[in-house]
Amino acid sequence: MTDQPISRFAVPDLATLPADMRETIAAVQEKSGFVPNIFLALAHRPAEFRAFFAYHDALMDKDEGLSKADRELIVVATSGLNRCQYCVVAHGAILRIRARDPLIADQVAVNWRKARLTDRQRAMLGFAEKVSLAADRIEDADRAALTDAGFTDDEIWDIASIAAFFGLSNRLVNAADIPPNEEFYLLGRLPR
Repeated sequence: MTDQPISRFAVPDLATLPADMRETIAAVQEKSGFVPNIFLALAHRPAEFRAFFAYHDALMDKDEGLSKADRELIVVATSGLNRCQYCVVAHGAILRIRARDPLIADQVAVNWRKARLTDRQRAMLGFAEKVSLAADRIEDADRAALTDAGFTDDEIWDIASIAAFFGLSNRLVNAADIPPNEEFYLLGRLPR
């Protein structure tokens, strides 16, 4: 167990939060069995909390287009590039569960080019990496490569949006020094 604080910034008491935020946090706790630290760390700024999770959910909870596992692949790969321990560990757990693969998250976080991926997934992560590290150099050829790999315009937009959103998330988490919950480390590693 660690005594590391949840954030270098204020973390409010759950009882003092607006009802809608308490309900959001309670729903996540009921589903996962614990409260992910990011929810508590962002709770001190209610308007930003609501906006952050609304955009997160709009990107990550879609049932059309990219699979939920592919969405998590993007998060883990780009969070690894951005050196965000929290997002690699937390979304790595979700990726292991959604992909039903206990090894994939570690492979992708360290070096997605060496991971066991399809050609389509490699094209997706190559574009996500460029959005993360060199968005100013994206050209028509980059989008055309994704179209050739079978992605629709909406899916290409989602790849870019997820990579960009988690660039924001990774930077906030690193600036606030938010540690991953210990519960995330074992999720999806062993069969139930």
